[in-house]
Amino acid sequence: MRALLLGVLMVAAAGIPAQAETLEHMKHYVVDGSFEDIRQDVEMAITDRGMIINNVSHIGNMLARTGKDIGAARQIYVEAEALEFCSASISRRMMEADPHNIVFCPYIIAVYTLPGEKDKVHVAFRRPLPVGNRESRAALQAVEKLLDDIVADVVE
Repeated sequence: MRALLLGVLMVAAAGIPAQAETLEHMKHYVVDGSFEDIRQDVEMAITDRGMIINNVSHIGNMLARTGKDIGAARQIYVEAEALEFCSASISRRMMEADPHNIVFCPYIIAVYTLPGEKDKVHVAFRRPLPVGNRESRAALQAVEKLLDDIVADVVE
């Protein structure tokens, strides 16, 4: 009976498009695919909502380039980029609730691959801490929902 149940669960799990991990400080997904495709999907999920990507940080390239200068030989990422953006309406609400919430802007979604993980792409973002008064906490929860929704478009 246990073997049958395990088999059913394994078949059901095969339909799950991504593994998700929610930690206090971040939400992290691992999805099957290519870096280029997943990164493009993240960009489209952002721009399809009418937002502009302000900056793309080429973190993997920077670490590879500077690693040589400091004598580091370990490859951390195969590819790694962080896309920075904001939502005018959600950011305004967040900062009207508390001007000090500026530290939560811009929003960043990282897309990266690790050595030895063929066809596995990681997509992650920092979870904004729900701090301040009720209005501030609600605004910050809206930021997290936006980030969740963007990533859900990509990994589901």
